[in-house]
Amino acid sequence: MSSPKLAQAGIRDVAFGAGVKVVEPCNLYGCTIGDNCFIGPFTEIQNGVVIGARTRVQSHSFICELVTVGVDCFIGHGVMFINDTFARGGPARGRKELWRETKVGNRVSIGSNATIMPVQIVDEVVIGAGAVVTKNIMVSGTYVGNPARLLISGK
Repeated sequence: MSSPKLAQAGIRDVAFGAGVKVVEPCNLYGCTIGDNCFIGPFTEIQNGVVIGARTRVQSHSFICELVTVGVDCFIGHGVMFINDTFARGGPARGRKELWRETKVGNRVSIGSNATIMPVQIVDEVVIGAGAVVTKNIMVSGTYVGNPARLLISGK
């Protein structure tokens, strides 16, 4: 019987702004967290991610590489960001050149258990709980469903 290779979860190489609160356990590494943010327990925020000031990331959320989140945002419980679109019919298997980026604007709220594919989301958007965002959101408003669609325009 063999022993597994263990990798320690924790917080390393993170650039924190002032007044940040992190509830452990978390797995945060190589990311930037802006001023006065809240990071809930059981979250993972990966290398190169930027989280804007005054943003709340609730428990059990996963924010993968190539994601930028604006200021004054809310990321609900269990939100999953995806950077691998399986463009070649399966996982990229370490071929990061196949990954795609996600940019979330300012004052965006993402409901619990939403899935965010590699997209752009403009400012002033609400994404309902359980929504699956598969396409760019270029108009402010409320989006729900799978795939996410505009329910109420913000303009």
